[in-house]
Amino acid sequence: MTPARLAVIEVLENEPEHLSHSQILEEGKKIYPKLSRATVYRTIELLVDLKLIRPLYLNDPTQRFVSASGGHHHLVCTNCNMTIEFDNCTADQLANELAQKFDFQIRNHLLEFQGLCAKCRQN
Repeated sequence: MTPARLAVIEVLENEPEHLSHSQILEEGKKIYPKLSRATVYRTIELLVDLKLIRPLYLNDPTQRFVSASGGHHHLVCTNCNMTIEFDNCTADQLANELAQKFDFQIRNHLLEFQGLCAKCRQN
């Protein structure tokens, strides 16, 4: 694997935020300064094809990426696009119940609540 692709993977593994192509490029250049936008796009496409990551669209048109395993839970402010990821979610329990009831293998899920954050409610 090339140093450029390794830089993209390192960014995705170590960054707690859900990053866009441009953000991955920016962070990846800190690891491998010769990283190109084309390499980022090709590497992301490969990782999506391999089902290691998947695109995520929050409350804006920017495509971001998350791990394809497990569940992802977000609170999204529809005014400022602030996103809060949270872990304790009963959706995992619901997923298990649905999988048993319908004999369905669930691989992951995405749960998003949209509303207004405290700061936007004050304005």
